[in-house]
Amino acid sequence: MLFLDTNSWLIHKELDQEIQELEDNKKYYIKEIIKDQKDIKVLKDSSELEKFAREEYFMKRDNEEIYIIEYEDSVPKNKKND
Repeated sequence: MLFLDTNSWLIHKELDQEIQELEDNKKYYIKEIIKDQKDIKVLKDSSELEKFAREEYFMKRDNEEIYIIEYEDSVPKNKKND
C-alpha cells in the first residue's frame, strides 16, 4: 500500500538534498574561517602586514616610487573584431 501526502518520498528527497547542500556549505565556510584566522595571525606581525599592503593595495612609503609591470598575457584582450 502506498500513500502520497505532504510527507511524500519526493519531498523527503528534496529536503535531504537541501540538507546535504547546506552541510557542504558549512564545511566550506569552516575551512574559509580557519584559513582567515591563519591569515589574521600572520598579519599581526608588522612586517607581514606591510608586505600584504604593498602586494595587495600597492601601498608605498613616502620616499618610494612604484611601477606596475603588466605582461601581455596578463592584460585582458578586447573581443572586438578589427
